[in-house]
Amino acid sequence: MTVNQHLTEFAGLPVVTWDTAKHHAEVGGVAWRLKVDSYEPEEPYEVMFAGFLAGADTEQVSALVIGSWGESYETSAEVPVTLLVQAADRFPNLRAVFLGDMVMEESEISWIQQTDVTPILESFPALERLEVRGGEGLVLRPIRHTALQVLRFESGGLPAAVVRAAGESDLPALTRLELWLGSDQYNGDATVADLAGILSGERLPALRHLGLQDSEMQDEIAAAIAAAPIVARLESLNLSMGTLTDDGAEALLSGQPLTHLARLDLHHHYLSEPMIGRVTAALPGVEVDLTDRQETDDDWRYIAVAE
Repeated sequence: MTVNQHLTEFAGLPVVTWDTAKHHAEVGGVAWRLKVDSYEPEEPYEVMFAGFLAGADTEQVSALVIGSWGESYETSAEVPVTLLVQAADRFPNLRAVFLGDMVMEESEISWIQQTDVTPILESFPALERLEVRGGEGLVLRPIRHTALQVLRFESGGLPAAVVRAAGESDLPALTRLELWLGSDQYNGDATVADLAGILSGERLPALRHLGLQDSEMQDEIAAAIAAAPIVARLESLNLSMGTLTDDGAEALLSGQPLTHLARLDLHHHYLSEPMIGRVTAALPGVEVDLTDRQETDDDWRYIAVAE
């Protein structure tokens, strides 16, 4: 699976790419995409952003989608993040940010050069949604944020320090947490131990959806989930896109009940047909996604998103 389509909707709003020549004094109602060309852009990201500040009614902006900031496979997201943070007072109603909306023609997901995204949370205490694509150079520091409801990281390899920071952060309003853990070939070096803070749920009292996805250790994650305190309060669980086998599914079935879930997403898996039947039979009231069954290739199992 590759990322081959830009966002068309974000935070419940249609996404529109900002163009200084076409848009002036627009009000809310859209999520503005701020981007420049990935290869030899006509203008630096700084110039485009300045044009946005000059031409848009930024007090009405509730959602921003940050796309390519130039040669994003070589240059880190420090530029767009710094510009946004420095202009925080211009965005009093900003509630949602997506950082790294790029398709494979602009940059493969594991080539996107990210940065420390903690300043976004520090500078926007009313932010409700932060989603980030790309794991190279990504940093998250433990933080307390009382408004954040959705935190998502899409990557082909998520650094262990980011996983730990998510579990060490005090996020009392967070209802959705989704981590694409990825491959160790792309710096996805987290272990099950790094998930301890998340699985305990101590700092995530409002969490209702948990996604631990796209992992080469999906069986080990399933075994940990089987006894994790956080599970009892979840409404949906996503363990998709990884290398889940019958061993992991057996752990899920043998652990704490999952019948309270409304949805269990296991798509892109390596379960046998008999195990698929067992999972379905064991969870009759749960919407279980068991699509996209994979076949082991010469003892190799592949996650859905790596490079």
